[in-house]
Amino acid sequence: MTPAIPTIYVTGNVNVDLIMGPLGRWPKVGTEIVLPHSETRIGGAAGNTALALQEIGAPHRLIASVGDDIFGAWLKSGFRHADWAVAPCGTTISAGIVDPGGERTFLTSQGHLSVYDLKDVLGLLPAKAAPGDLLLCEGCFLSPPLFAHYEALLDEAAGRGFALALDTGWPPEGWSEDLRRRVLGWLSRLDHLLINEVEVMGLGSAATLEPAVEVLRAALKPSATLVVKRGPDGARGYRGGEMVDVPAPKVKVIDTIGAGDVFDGGYLAAHLSGATLAGAVGAGIASASTAISTAPRRYL
Repeated sequence: MTPAIPTIYVTGNVNVDLIMGPLGRWPKVGTEIVLPHSETRIGGAAGNTALALQEIGAPHRLIASVGDDIFGAWLKSGFRHADWAVAPCGTTISAGIVDPGGERTFLTSQGHLSVYDLKDVLGLLPAKAAPGDLLLCEGCFLSPPLFAHYEALLDEAAGRGFALALDTGWPPEGWSEDLRRRVLGWLSRLDHLLINEVEVMGLGSAATLEPAVEVLRAALKPSATLVVKRGPDGARGYRGGEMVDVPAPKVKVIDTIGAGDVFDGGYLAAHLSGATLAGAVGAGIASASTAISTAPRRYL
């Protein structure tokens, strides 16, 4: 009998993304501009990862919250394997305004993410992990009540038998010294740290990549994996004495939003299926590359 593939539990931010543009200039206060394109879609780091895992067909479970409104109901309808905490407020909405060069400015409401907390996550997470099950934590800075107790989340999940993976994202107020010290203190709990090179240099407080990598690797436990996502340059993986550098294919980019989150799903699904470090990093790159170059978005 083939052993069961472990389940990836994903927790973090799920919200509505409203993308509009292109906008060449901001309108004068009190006026209106009609834009040629708009798209409403599921967003947030945890939402993007769970959508990728859903299409890949990897065993997974999304643990997240929504607001008690029509947008919350719409978000819930997009996932087949999810458990939800419903907040007594509106759903978080992020409006991305696209300029003619393709860059985006985001305006995000507080909404349900402002009340998502530790009891919501632990109340939905199984009391005991099955062998090999993993919890991926994303968007840690975007839910202040949960962020306030992040050490307790990681410790409790580990105590329930989950392996731990973390994608921090970029802190909205930047990397202060106190925040760096606190997040570095989490790393000894992790099995996988999956962040992009700008985040690596911010957290590692270094102007170049390799010195920052050494800071993070020193804080991680020896068996842990560090993956540095490098956009069009691919990704690097570090585990023990092994380092792999996997290039990304050249693709026609349509939309890069959530590429790193999609990478997380592809990487973890391959890792838990028994792939080598190079194979898992390559799978993450393949999923992200497909996602950013397809419309409607695909992940395989």
